[in-house]
Parts: sequence; structure tokens; C-alpha cells
Amino acid sequence: MANNTSQGSSQGSGTGWLIGGGVLAAGLLAFILQNRESVSFDWLFWSFNAPLWLVLVITALVAFVIGQFALMWRRHRRRQARRAGR
Repeated sequence: MANNTSQGSSQGSGTGWLIGGGVLAAGLLAFILQNRESVSFDWLFWSFNAPLWLVLVITALVAFVIGQFALMWRRHRRRQARRAGR
């Protein structure tokens, strides 16, 4: 009897993930459809045309990676300070 209860709860959480994924996919599709126009970018000595949605996604990913490196560096410095304080 306990197995039936645990299966039911795991199926319910799977449904929640499915609904959340569907909402996320719909939001992403709306974002892409609203930002389809091609724009020109000039950065340093590079110049290129690309869809606005693609440039925004790449910019967000680069910002995320830089943020993760900053957090790693901060944790490393704190760890070094703790070890030096012992």
C-alpha cells in the first residue's frame, strides 16, 4: 500500500515539472517571436548582423558565466583567508 502512495506523489511532481517546462517553452517562444528583427552590431573591430533575440541570449549567457567566475574567485579568496587565519 505504501508503494501506491509514493508512486502517486512522484507522478504528481513529474506533472509539475512538465507544466513548468511548458510555461517556460511558451515564454521563450514568445520572446523569440517578438525579437526576430535583425540588428547590426559593432564591437571593437567586429561588425555583424544577427537576430536581436540571439544577441540578447548570448549576452545573458556571457553575463552569467562572468558572474559565476566572480563568485568562484570570491569563495577562493575567503577560503584562503580562513586558512591563513588558522
